[in-house]
Amino acid sequence: MRLDDPWYDALASGWGELDGTGGFVPAGPSGSVRPEHGHSTADIYLEVQRSEAFQEVRRRYRRFVVPATLAFLVWYLAYVVTAITAPGLMARPVAGAVNVAMVAGLGQFLTTFLLTGAYARHARLRRDRAALDLRWDTQEMTRGIGR
Repeated sequence: MRLDDPWYDALASGWGELDGTGGFVPAGPSGSVRPEHGHSTADIYLEVQRSEAFQEVRRRYRRFVVPATLAFLVWYLAYVVTAITAPGLMARPVAGAVNVAMVAGLGQFLTTFLLTGAYARHARLRRDRAALDLRWDTQEMTRGIGR
């Protein structure tokens, strides 16, 4: 486990502070950060994007998001289409004044919360660590340390 934070660097310190002459302290180097090996920041990010680790993070993301989105859209469209084509079914009482449409409508909200929780859990268990490792590696490469 790494204890140093690459996001807490010289760019964060001194930002917005006066330099003693009444002017602001520069936030950091202007222009592209050049690592030791002469690669530009854009080259480093393209290299990371092409890496197998990055592609795996994207694959894990798509494996969850695409089916979950499709399932939710089918569920939502089924609710709308049923409400339009079968109003008698939707008006059928379930308990007292509560009908099928109300239960299905509340089910839409419940589904949204469940999908949000499932997404957060999936991200935490399947992607966050790999994405954090990529972020560390990218920060080290842009500083010229990782090569």
